This record gives sequence, structure tokens and C-alpha cells, in this order.
Amino acid sequence: MTISTTAPARKRKKAAPKNFKAAYDILKTNAAELQQQDEPDIDNLMTTVEESIAAYRVCETRINAIQQALDAAFADKESTNSNL
Repeated sequence: MTISTTAPARKRKKAAPKNFKAAYDILKTNAAELQQQDEPDIDNLMTTVEESIAAYRVCETRINAIQQALDAAFADKESTNSNL
């Protein structure tokens, strides 16, 4: 009888995503992986959390930028309409 003593493969930390879609895909993938685990993968948990935080920040930054652009666009439109 042979018992394997090799450690589980460690998940490599990926570079921070550069756009919303890539960041969102990371969040979806990591969430699905965590939900499907019967037992937590402690060896890779910090990598998953760090990747998810970086991806969340990219999404949050992009959403905030879009919100500011929309607010500015609607403020300009209201300003133009009130001057008529």
C-alpha cells in the first residue's frame, strides 16, 4: 500500500485583470469554485481571495467611473433643458 505525500497543486496567482469583463469572469469563476467545494481548499484560499479582491476593485472602479459619467451626462442635459 502506497500513500501519496505530494501536496496538492497550488493555484498560481494571476495578474490583476485589466478590464471589467476579465475581472467579472474571475469573480464568477472563483465564486463557483468555492461553492462547489465539499471541503475548503485552504492551500489555495489566500490566492483565491487575493485574486477576487483585485478583480472586485477593477469592477468597482469601472462601475464608479460609469456612474460618474452618467451623472455628469444627466446633469448637463438637465442644465440644458432648464435654460430653454
